Amino acid sequence: MFCPKCATQNLDGASFCRTCGANISLVPQALTGQLAQPPTEDVVEGRRGRKRGRELSLDHALKNIFMGMAFLIIAIALGRSPIGQAWWFWMLIPAFSMMGTGVAQYIRLKEKQKQTSVSAPPVARTFPERTRTPEELRPPVPSVTEGTTRHLGVEAPTRHLDSNESK
Repeated sequence: MFCPKCATQNLDGASFCRTCGANISLVPQALTGQLAQPPTEDVVEGRRGRKRGRELSLDHALKNIFMGMAFLIIAIALGRSPIGQAWWFWMLIPAFSMMGTGVAQYIRLKEKQKQTSVSAPPVARTFPERTRTPEELRPPVPSVTEGTTRHLGVEAPTRHLDSNESK
């Protein structure tokens, strides 16, 4: 398999080019016309970016919205009773948190539905195959040592100051 960046021949199944370091793991898939498809499932992200195993659905969104409303009703009921007058407002934290999560999930779900209805199926592109001869391939990239040696062999331009120019 040849690297598309520097045209160095690499071992089949290699992930990176051994000369320039380019990522060549998708080259065999591109040559056969089978590109990797991104995952289609959306998952709900929890705190700190961790992904939970739940799919994004209308049921989860509505459940969170209604649970938040239930906490809000409980907080209002506790605020009016003599038992919970001191701490009723702490019930507002899970109420608004769950309602916000449910609304966010609902919005994400609607955006996903809009994207799937608008996007057209991908068009399969066919490119004419062009055979290349070894003369057309670029030579391998020179090593760092060769480049440094070449630069050391060139003398740097110097300026000579005459005593007449300084006056």
